[in-house]
Amino acid sequence: MRVLAAVDKFRGTASAQEVAAAIGHACWETGHECIEQPIADGGEGTLEVLGGPNRTTRVTNPLGEPVDAQWRFSRDVAVIEMARASGLALVGGSANNDVIAASTVGTGELIDAALNMGAQKIIVCVGGSATVDGGLGAVHAIGSPARLRAIDFLVACDVRSQFTDAAKLFGKQKGASPKQIEFLTARLESLRGTYLAEYGVDVHLIEGSGAAGGLAGGLAAIGASLVAGFNIVADEVGLYEQIKSVDLVITGEGFMDAESFDGKVVGGVVEIATELNKPVVAICGDIHDMVRSRVDSVSLIDLFGEQQAFDQPLHCIEQAALQILKRLT
Repeated sequence: MRVLAAVDKFRGTASAQEVAAAIGHACWETGHECIEQPIADGGEGTLEVLGGPNRTTRVTNPLGEPVDAQWRFSRDVAVIEMARASGLALVGGSANNDVIAASTVGTGELIDAALNMGAQKIIVCVGGSATVDGGLGAVHAIGSPARLRAIDFLVACDVRSQFTDAAKLFGKQKGASPKQIEFLTARLESLRGTYLAEYGVDVHLIEGSGAAGGLAGGLAAIGASLVAGFNIVADEVGLYEQIKSVDLVITGEGFMDAESFDGKVVGGVVEIATELNKPVVAICGDIHDMVRSRVDSVSLIDLFGEQQAFDQPLHCIEQAALQILKRLT
């Protein structure tokens, strides 16, 4: 049997590459062929899925300090993961973040570097940001934004939120107090008017424009197309053709809930597999009861207990895959 392991990361315990390899090992043990295909939804980890970094550029982190940000440039295509330049982890998490001052300037500097190297396609992966600056820092850091309209400029979004809702929805997790959220929301509303006046684009009307604290909206104002991150990754790796070529698809992520079926990896893989009439099973760390009926699935916590699932995730994933393969063959 030919199996496709099309999986997301298990956040905090295993990368998508490690999860796919564990499933691949289970296939090898049982005499089945496996295509190991890590998948991402546009957030953190997407750069690794799309080939990994091969460039490092010193840019400005969210709070104005220098940081060496890794990104990818190959065959005139640049892949930039904004978290590498403007991520919350770079400032030590929400407790150390100054969310009012935090800027996406570093992400803009990476985009500018890609343009200067002659990129004909730029993919900016958003997610994990420290910022709610509406992308203004990034826009100002790009030497000549007009150049972006001459290339294929894509933003891989992992949420569908709108521009002026960014602070209300994500400000708290970046360290903002209720009063700061009010201030940031007002600032985004003002910036919406600025972008409309300067670029003729009402960014708030664009689905996903609130991603990364409004960075997606700021980039949309200067010519970016906002696309569901899963769709970009699926296109880049040829996921549809891979699913079409196999007998069984195994997908998975750390926690499966209703959001998993709204632009995320598991839902996207299940949708394609269903369209192609291919059996699909999800291996997840944990599963919300309300979505268990949406796909054939197994929970590592149910099978092995919470402690072992967290302490030995790859062993548990491999054993879960072995159970699936034995059941379906």
